[in-house]
Amino acid sequence: MAQDITLKVAGKPYRLSAATPEMEQLMRLAAQDVTAMVTKFDARFPDSSPEDKLVFVAIQEAAGKLSAQKKMARLVEEVQALEGDVAAYLDGMKK
Repeated sequence: MAQDITLKVAGKPYRLSAATPEMEQLMRLAAQDVTAMVTKFDARFPDSSPEDKLVFVAIQEAAGKLSAQKKMARLVEEVQALEGDVAAYLDGMKK
């Protein structure tokens, strides 16, 4: 059952629903992470609007996600290649 929670991001409260306790914990950690990044952008770009700083955070996080997806795809390819090598080795052992 979803649980309603309130998260504070960059000083502003947001009401959200968390499907599980684990998701609630992840959402709280994410809110802390976003707030920390906004604080860094506050120092670097003091004249930028809060919305602009949130866009900076979103772009940074999206780029990180895309990078992780590419790395995961490469790892999956490596695992598949290793599975092929192991299968070939085992087939050679049978002969």
